[in-house]
Amino acid sequence: MFSNHSVSDLVARIRNGHMSGKKVISSPVSNLVESVLKILKEEGYILNYSKFIESKKFARFDIHLKYYLSNPVITEIMVVSKPGRRVYCAADKIPVVKNGLGMILISTSKGVVVDHVARNYNVGGEILLKIF
Repeated sequence: MFSNHSVSDLVARIRNGHMSGKKVISSPVSNLVESVLKILKEEGYILNYSKFIESKKFARFDIHLKYYLSNPVITEIMVVSKPGRRVYCAADKIPVVKNGLGMILISTSKGVVVDHVARNYNVGGEILLKIF
């Protein structure tokens, strides 16, 4: 499957994997996807991910989805910035998701970070995802 926007593709795969009850899904490799997966693992939204290189031109991530009492940990995941409409915000204008219970992933000059880290660094950037 070819996708112009790797983050949208990752979100669709995670959402579809949760809806079908899968424990492991796969996604194509990119640096941006790896940054997003690293944050999702650190924040406790996925169990783990691993990178498999099958040939010189093809590699994939195996993503282990997380469930609690047989319900997905990720209840809402939404792509904010899309190729047709990029959404940027300043450090003091970063929105809060569900009174701080959710999180926003932001692509900044410091890399891809969570909203509270961006506020601490006092940097804004492109809003990638909203997760709850």
